[in-house]
Amino acid sequence: MPLYLTRFSYTPATWAKLIKNPEDRRVAATQYIESVGGKLQGFWYAFGEHDGYCLWEAPNNTSMAATALAIGAGGALSSMQTTVLLSVEETLSALQKASSIKYRAPGEAKS
Repeated sequence: MPLYLTRFSYTPATWAKLIKNPEDRRVAATQYIESVGGKLQGFWYAFGEHDGYCLWEAPNNTSMAATALAIGAGGALSSMQTTVLLSVEETLSALQKASSIKYRAPGEAKS
C-alpha cells in the first residue's frame, strides 16, 4: 500500500481543549485511516513549524484524500499537508522512465 506523510498543526482552541482534557489522538487517527482500509504507521508531536506528523498506509490516493478531507473539515487543525511517499524502488523506476522523456525548456526552439 502507498505511504503518506501528513504534517499538521492544531488551532489554539484545540490545544486548549487538549490541555483541559488530554487524550491520545493516535486512537482517533487509527479509526480514521482504518475506516478506508488503511493503517496508521506512526504518530508524533514535534517542536517547530508543525505540531505533529502522521505516517499512514492507504489503499490509494482517493482513500487518503478522503481521510485528509474529513480531518480537515473537522476544524481542529490550522494546517495540514499530506505528501505521497515513494519507495527507493519506485524512485528508481521513475528515474528510468524519466530518461525516455525529451524535455524542452520554455522558450527553447523545438527540435
